[in-house]
Amino acid sequence: MPAHDTDPSASWEYCLSVPNDLRAVTVSRRTLRLILTLHGLIGLVDAAELLATELISNAVLHTEGPAALRVRYAGGTLRIGAWDTDPEPPEPALQEDGRGLLLVRSCADHWGWHTLSRHGNRGKYVWCELTTGVPVVA
Repeated sequence: MPAHDTDPSASWEYCLSVPNDLRAVTVSRRTLRLILTLHGLIGLVDAAELLATELISNAVLHTEGPAALRVRYAGGTLRIGAWDTDPEPPEPALQEDGRGLLLVRSCADHWGWHTLSRHGNRGKYVWCELTTGVPVVA
């Protein structure tokens, strides 16, 4: 695989497990930047970092267990998601100490969440999508 894979029909996925530690936000953000840069998606880096920071921050600040950042690219769409151990719905309202999911709603093309089980642990997965604007040739 070339170092700068800009083929819009390419697909890949990464998952980074992180502890419940605020330093995980910086690790996640920097890892995401590296992934996108190496795949030739530098134009998405700033928006993707902002969104991932919000998702992982929420997972670390509002839950007690570990979390995970999942980054997937397929069909010209980048999906960024955060798994955490709390199965309760994410708080969509603006929080006093942050921007909440309002930022995710306004910056992402799509977003959502669902409950799930992971390795026997209950939790939720909150995700958002950015499209590259590059048409996919089938």
